[in-house]
Amino acid sequence: MGKYFGTDGFRGEAGVTITAEHAFKVGRILGHMYGGRNGGRCRAVIGKDTRLSSYMLEYSLCAGLTASGADAYILHVTTTPSVSYITRCDGFDCGIMISASHNPYFDNGIKIMNANGEKLEESKIREIEKYLDGGGEIPFASGGAIGRTVDYVSGRNRYIGHLISLSTCSYKGLRVGLDAANGSAWQIARSVFDALGAKTYVVGVSPNGTNVNDGVGSTHIERLVELVKNNSLDIGFAFDGDADRCICVDGRGEVITGDEILYICADYLKKRGELAGNKIVCTVLSNGGLIKSLDRLGIECAACDVGDKNVCDEMAKTGAVLGGERSGHVVFSKYESTGDGLVTAIMVMEALIEQKKTIPQLLKDYKSFPQVSVNIAVKNKLAAARALLNDAERLSQSLDVRLVVRPSGTEQVVRIMAEGENYENCIAACAELRKKAESLK
Repeated sequence: MGKYFGTDGFRGEAGVTITAEHAFKVGRILGHMYGGRNGGRCRAVIGKDTRLSSYMLEYSLCAGLTASGADAYILHVTTTPSVSYITRCDGFDCGIMISASHNPYFDNGIKIMNANGEKLEESKIREIEKYLDGGGEIPFASGGAIGRTVDYVSGRNRYIGHLISLSTCSYKGLRVGLDAANGSAWQIARSVFDALGAKTYVVGVSPNGTNVNDGVGSTHIERLVELVKNNSLDIGFAFDGDADRCICVDGRGEVITGDEILYICADYLKKRGELAGNKIVCTVLSNGGLIKSLDRLGIECAACDVGDKNVCDEMAKTGAVLGGERSGHVVFSKYESTGDGLVTAIMVMEALIEQKKTIPQLLKDYKSFPQVSVNIAVKNKLAAARALLNDAERLSQSLDVRLVVRPSGTEQVVRIMAEGENYENCIAACAELRKKAESLK
């Protein structure tokens, strides 16, 4: 992680940690970095979520890009994966998404993608950070070299058509709940599921600039559980603020995490002969039960560090076509170069409909281990995480649990995960590490 950019872009409190000036400078350096290509003019495409501050950052990015002679194409409110898709398919030099994902509205962020729709290379990130810290001067464009902004809502509409085209099944007769988190997918999700024939019930579709992720979305799954139970729905899907993750709720109101989604989709793809090498990628936070359950199906599971970029890198390295995180970031390399919550929902629907089974039936042989996760606010997340390592190793041995201690890539917290066959031991390990972390404040 750099000074500004973490595991998921440049993120922080809008107007404090990440400002309009930062966004202007990011636009300036991107326009300069990619200038000289495609006939001498950089073309960048920009999307944003529903946060109040997203407009401020969008206009500042556009000002910076055009001042450096770049053209800025504006998708307006849309999802992170849609920016990735349009960047890749429409030949843009880079894509920019303005979002803080699952964070509260007062945070915001800038995610940058390369021409392949993938998260920007570290070498480019270092160049951007150097410029943000005052490293070097960039000439301003003048005359006919000044860039322009272009309304590109047609790109977002084309992405919706792409999603609809992915399904080989009709959803007619199925009652589906959708929670768009008052975020990027608030219009897109229902449009897709309605077009595919589902009877849709929605929450989290009334954004006002300050309510993104507020009691709704994949990090507040209880709202979708309530919707599914109260309306006797067949299934429900919850997305986060920028819709790159998806968590599911079955017809009983039981929560289905990214791990269970990976199991369902891996089994489905294997049966179709589409799981290359019979292997997938997960992260160190995935439940150990996922790995053992997949092994019984003859599917290998390679674990990597947390973060969808790490998942994508490992997939490219191993040739896996499916990978993801427990949090709901799932990547299908056949269709995308990043996690896409809507693609994930469509693939789960395909598995259900084509196999004529319910979620519980598809998960009847899946067994998970007890797992406890806690987030602890600290002053210095890197130092705190290092300080907890020795205690974590001791507790792992004494309590027979698997412990993962790591600094958050998006917030000033330390994240702790404990997993083992004894739930009480998991709770005890987390409690002791929390006590130690809080003593460091």
